[in-house]
Amino acid sequence: MSSKYKELQRECYEANMQLEELKLVVYTFGNVSAVDRTEGIFAIKPSGVPYKDLKPKDMVILDYDANLVEGKLRPSSDTKTHAYLYKHWEDIGGVAHTHAMYSVAWAQAQLDIPIFGTTHADHLTSDIPCAQPMSDELIQGNYEYNTGIQILDCFKEKNLSHLETEMILIGNHGPFTWGKNADKAVYNSKVLETVAEMAYLTRQINPLAPRLKDSLIKKHYERKHGKDAYYGQ
Repeated sequence: MSSKYKELQRECYEANMQLEELKLVVYTFGNVSAVDRTEGIFAIKPSGVPYKDLKPKDMVILDYDANLVEGKLRPSSDTKTHAYLYKHWEDIGGVAHTHAMYSVAWAQAQLDIPIFGTTHADHLTSDIPCAQPMSDELIQGNYEYNTGIQILDCFKEKNLSHLETEMILIGNHGPFTWGKNADKAVYNSKVLETVAEMAYLTRQINPLAPRLKDSLIKKHYERKHGKDAYYGQ
């Protein structure tokens, strides 16, 4: 195996280990992938293997059409969704999918997560979108591939940028997140879960709670991400 594959597998493995450490998955649910744009491949967690049993060499290598390049284990059942995102969003380097409780609850409610507070605005300026459940025709077709289409269609319909909003809920299913690398995709999964819990509690305390003011959204996002950002070192 080439050193490039080993490095990619290590990145993918470590990102998947974070899912369990951050309590974003139960049992064998969830997956993270990491891409190598130079080689045109990505690594992803194998399907149904307990996290405690995983090793870096178990990460499966595939191309952007989800064709096996290297690996002895069956890749994640969500592989075709990851492949579709890598193929169509050429500027992302990692994708994560979890079954985290509050994120899934909002997905099952088929609702966008409103931007209620500055924790949300520190990371994105929009509500977290929820794609509507897939049609029966698409479910009966190439389901995981069609989930990728579902994600891109939702961003087009809501006029969102995947570089600013690095997360989505799939109606009745759960969250997908992405970022510049696998570690950032996992980071976004934790942010999404935290914001989802905060939004749920906000609605419980005050069902009529208003969205965050535009001025605060702009201030909190730009102080971390704008051209004159001053958050951090």
